[in-house]
Amino acid sequence: MTPLENELTALKKELVNMWILVQSQLNKAKEAMLQFDKDLAREVLIKEKRVNSFELKIDRDCENIFALHCPVAVDLRFLLAALKINTNLERIGDIAAGIALYVVESTVNFDIDGLEKTSLIRMYEEAVNILMDTRTAFEKEDTVLARSIFKRDDVLDAINENAPGTIADVIKADINSLPEALYMLSIIRKLERVGDQSKNIAEEIIFYVEAKILKHYESSQKGKTDNNEKE
Repeated sequence: MTPLENELTALKKELVNMWILVQSQLNKAKEAMLQFDKDLAREVLIKEKRVNSFELKIDRDCENIFALHCPVAVDLRFLLAALKINTNLERIGDIAAGIALYVVESTVNFDIDGLEKTSLIRMYEEAVNILMDTRTAFEKEDTVLARSIFKRDDVLDAINENAPGTIADVIKADINSLPEALYMLSIIRKLERVGDQSKNIAEEIIFYVEAKILKHYESSQKGKTDNNEKE
């Protein structure tokens, strides 16, 4: 292998390791929420510094490769994608820390019945699975799997859109659940952003493997649909 190939392989391993850490953060935040485990939630907050350190190191490594090797073609696309994926993963780490902070701040346990009524547990599981599959798509350069993320994110969007109504029902059933219900709404909002970040990652995987730019793809497709309906 050439020096450039060695450095790109090492960079890919670093990104995968960051992915694993971020997945762990998201899973631990979920467990802390379900078990109302404040100690586990604090662990997530402490480890957020590791996620930030990963991001800075990967950024520096990308900059060094640019400076030393002047990559082109697929190598250049991979580096550009790696920089953006790195940012997306760091933001998901921030989301996990935000959820953990809600657990630390809350004075009452999250009611399992309320979590199920709002589909929050289902949403959380799907968000974690989507993130895991983006990692598999990245490791295997599987653009078919990457494209499947776009459709699966619709599930998260639908739960997020229905959240005001389902949260209102929880509050109506027990007015004392108001603080807890507001935390649940905030968590739903954060999980919707996990889906958005995962879609961004999927776009970057397709970009570097196929040299296709999908940014604003959904907006352009919607525009075509609207024009067809007018005709």
